[in-house]
Amino acid sequence: MPIYEYACSACGHHADVLQKSSDAPLTECPACHQATYAKQLSAAGFQLKGSGWYATDFKGGSSSASSTKTESSSEGSGGSCPGGGCACH
Repeated sequence: MPIYEYACSACGHHADVLQKSSDAPLTECPACHQATYAKQLSAAGFQLKGSGWYATDFKGGSSSASSTKTESSSEGSGGSCPGGGCACH
């Protein structure tokens, strides 16, 4: 179940509420009991870590990690390429 952040515009009360996504949003503030309680827009609560898809596939532009990899593979004897010294890697 997701955690939603709520805030009251009347008294300023803030709370994180564990709620089903199919549940109706809360409208009554638990502190002042007015109908000014609303969901807030907040950051996502997860983080992708490791050497997975983001670090290797979807980074835009020329990053230092990808340029270092290209430079180190184009130098040397050519690896497994029959012509040697090709820039295909």
